Amino acid sequence: MLREIVFDTETTGLNPEEGDKLVEIGAVELINHIPTGKTYHQYINPDRDVPEEVVKVHGLTREFLKDFPKMSEVAPSFIDFVGDDGILVAHNASFDMNFINHEFKHLGFKTYSWDRVIDTLEIARNKFPGARNNLDALCRRFNIDNSKRTKHGALLDAELLAEVYLELLGGAEPTMSLSSEEKKEVKKIEVVHTTTARPARTFPLSEEDQKAHEEFLASKLKEAIWLK
Repeated sequence: MLREIVFDTETTGLNPEEGDKLVEIGAVELINHIPTGKTYHQYINPDRDVPEEVVKVHGLTREFLKDFPKMSEVAPSFIDFVGDDGILVAHNASFDMNFINHEFKHLGFKTYSWDRVIDTLEIARNKFPGARNNLDALCRRFNIDNSKRTKHGALLDAELLAEVYLELLGGAEPTMSLSSEEKKEVKKIEVVHTTTARPARTFPLSEEDQKAHEEFLASKLKEAIWLK
């Protein structure tokens, strides 16, 4: 069984080494590349200001975030959701993983190794070199509805990324959105090809034609076996 956790984060800035913090984590679970419907979402109190230019991106102000748990309280629940077997999937994964691992290390939690990480941006760049490969561009490429994405939001972006990821792998299976019970009802359709035969056509000979034919055979085929 392959278990993957497609996730996204929002932050106060670009560099955890300079004091920037996580403010939101959203994730969805895939089993064998099929969404299970199980999700994780948490806003985080960064215990610091959120720059105005960053608020314009995700809309999360310090005032909004101040009553949510801090990362020390959030980390165990995210670790539990990922589990021991979860493969982490993110777009521009180095950004998200640097924040996750920086805060985990600072708080004394075990960090994630890079062999458990898949970067969908790297996959997209390999498949579409030279093209725009941000999340919005990939949604447009694969006809994925991202109309609700007026601002960045970790859970919505994770859900969109899960769809993009499956398309990058070659396309979602036709039954991926069906429940277990519905999948039992999916049956193969037997295609039966039928043809309508034309009635046999006959070409009767006249007595004159028949006589001419027999004379021709007698003159040309002296040793024909069917005449013996």
